Amino acid sequence: MNWIILIVAGLFESGFAFCLGKMKGVTGMEYYLWGAGFLACLVLSMALLAKAVQTLPIGTAYPVWTGIGAVGTVLLGIFFFHEPVSFLRLFFVTTLIASIVGLKMV
Repeated sequence: MNWIILIVAGLFESGFAFCLGKMKGVTGMEYYLWGAGFLACLVLSMALLAKAVQTLPIGTAYPVWTGIGAVGTVLLGIFFFHEPVSFLRLFFVTTLIASIVGLKMV
């Protein structure tokens, strides 16, 4: 169950990065709404990470959490912010995913 909590925490990490990206291009009330989304995702991500590390080793949980957030943020950047897609970028994201899976397996 704590692995599922950790995965959800990583997804919320991607969520707060997404909100930061959306805050770049807006002003006024929309800026504050994306800011509220950022804070909500941040709090949920940290709280879920704290819950997950009650039973998972921190040396495994933290890198998995950051890896999920990093991969999710790269994918969100590609799909929503039209960031460049290159072979090397996808290669290194793939190696990051393989490293996350490897940490879970050991």
